[in-house]
Amino acid sequence: MKVFRTFAFISLCSLGLAQQGPSSNGSETVARPRKPGAAAPAAEPDQPKIPSKFPKKDGELPEGVPTFTADVLTVTVDVAVLDSRGNFIPKVPKGNFRILEDNVPQQVSGFSVGEAPMTIAMVIEFSNRYQRFYSEPWYQTLAAAYGFLQTLKPEDYVAIVAYDIKPEILSDFSTDRQAANEAMQRLRIAGFSESNLYDAVVDTAQRMQDIEGRKAIVLISSGVDTFSKLTFDKARRGLQDAGVPIYAVGLMQAIREFYDGAGMMGSIQRLDFLQADNQMRTFAKETGGMSFFPRFYGEFPGIFRAISEAMRNEYVLTYNPSNQNRDGKFRKIKVELVNPETNEPLRVVDEKGKPMKYQISAKAGYTAPHKVD
Repeated sequence: MKVFRTFAFISLCSLGLAQQGPSSNGSETVARPRKPGAAAPAAEPDQPKIPSKFPKKDGELPEGVPTFTADVLTVTVDVAVLDSRGNFIPKVPKGNFRILEDNVPQQVSGFSVGEAPMTIAMVIEFSNRYQRFYSEPWYQTLAAAYGFLQTLKPEDYVAIVAYDIKPEILSDFSTDRQAANEAMQRLRIAGFSESNLYDAVVDTAQRMQDIEGRKAIVLISSGVDTFSKLTFDKARRGLQDAGVPIYAVGLMQAIREFYDGAGMMGSIQRLDFLQADNQMRTFAKETGGMSFFPRFYGEFPGIFRAISEAMRNEYVLTYNPSNQNRDGKFRKIKVELVNPETNEPLRVVDEKGKPMKYQISAKAGYTAPHKVD
């Protein structure tokens, strides 16, 4: 699939920013360590794994393993700067980024940009809740999942997770596309009508939070939750704490519009679908991802391109918070592009010199660690 980029120029001629390249050559070593004490897998010893259990609590380390503590907190924020079409805007220098933590400006200490291998978990709704009414949504689900797999590069790691009444890991993280395709072939006939979205996406994010390098969840779902143990608010908090970006692809848009226009959808069902879409948008926005709601199959190639652009081409910013208290509280993050000379919002123009709108995608915040006595 051919990728089209929009080349944007930053209109700060006095700084000559239009001629500057990225501050880093983009090279990056992605390490995906196992949990301390975890047994090595039989094959591919360096490949990442979704832990079989939630991360261990402090103090649950094997005997004889040295431990180290650091007194300074460090926060890493992956930032995507996109134009109105979802294309990545390159060549934004470090000096034009401003990070606010709880509305307090922070000093950016680390900066890098470029493409890097991705670790991706595809979380797919596998419920027969709507198949009894129409079969197109399930066909659309499979088409979207297979289509996204085709966009991955050989060095990308991918896992397949399906959910109905609970999440099930169909294939663990691997660069073996055959394993992913075999996992997809297991998605034939759904056995349950429940759709536990909250439990599935939070469970996956928490299992991924200790995997290093660039990572994301691609959520292909109707957005409807029917049976989760977690509430929506608890799911939001869990996803914010895990810090894994979510790229949500909503399903059944065309079917909803058809049934609604034909007077075949009740007010309660209409409200349920509106709530489902808002939940998907919220999960994506608060984790620094993106959300899409296609009505036609022909929209999927553009969506895959936008996801790939946003995930692979990111600015990675690091800072040491001015608030070093280990109080376990949630701290809000806001990333802005500014003119460092005037401290005003940065003006971005296209190749013809016309102003262009842009959006900044970054996680909404993080939870500070608790103080260990």
